[in-house]
Amino acid sequence: MEEKRIFDDQIEGRNAVLELIESGKDINKIFVTKGEKHGSIHKIIALAKEHKIIVVQKEKRQMDEIATTPNYQGIIALVPPYEYCEIEDILQVAKERKEDPFILILDGIEDPHNLGAIIRTAETAGVHGIIIPKRRAASVNSTVNKVSAGAVQHMKIARVTNISDAIERLKKEGLWICGTDMNTNKYYYDQDLTGAIAIVIGSEGNGMSQKVTKNCDFLVKIPMKGKITSLNASVSAGIIIYEAVKQRKN
Repeated sequence: MEEKRIFDDQIEGRNAVLELIESGKDINKIFVTKGEKHGSIHKIIALAKEHKIIVVQKEKRQMDEIATTPNYQGIIALVPPYEYCEIEDILQVAKERKEDPFILILDGIEDPHNLGAIIRTAETAGVHGIIIPKRRAASVNSTVNKVSAGAVQHMKIARVTNISDAIERLKKEGLWICGTDMNTNKYYYDQDLTGAIAIVIGSEGNGMSQKVTKNCDFLVKIPMKGKITSLNASVSAGIIIYEAVKQRKN
């Protein structure tokens, strides 16, 4: 268990580690189960050596002790902690792409699986960056990275002390803030989501906080026709993100 205490985080699984290597991010070391030679392991080892990353073979028992998930697929990368960015860095991405800012704000997503899924969707949709709170919310870790299928390596994520302050900062930059709330009357597809915009997704259980709700310029909801009156946060995010993508391409 010594390795776990020395390094800050680890990325597990073949696709996630492959994405990590290809992203060019720092990797302290890669552990591979001794004798594991099936599938993409060869490619990963060759690419690691090409990038001059240390590859260490370990017995399966040792690997099982180091792993944080049961399905690590014979490979674990030890990495420095995730480097969060500033809001300015996210806005800079939009400038570099010569696009109106398209930002996602997560107001208290606590499940790392939801966070990973949201990051994956946001990255595929061309979102410029994501803002998350420092307290009472999931942070970027190995589980988030794996669920995101490596999208974490390509997404700017800012971690802020106060979501409402971040919203005010974005408003000063000319962004409109779109909140999601089941108590509003407007459906998401009836709202103009073009231009400089930030979409706020609330926590899994309680939705957006009251203060954040008040700070939004407008609120939208997703129609519910079944007996279940709420969607998983990552599903809700995906629906509204891709409505914005659709509108912004018209």
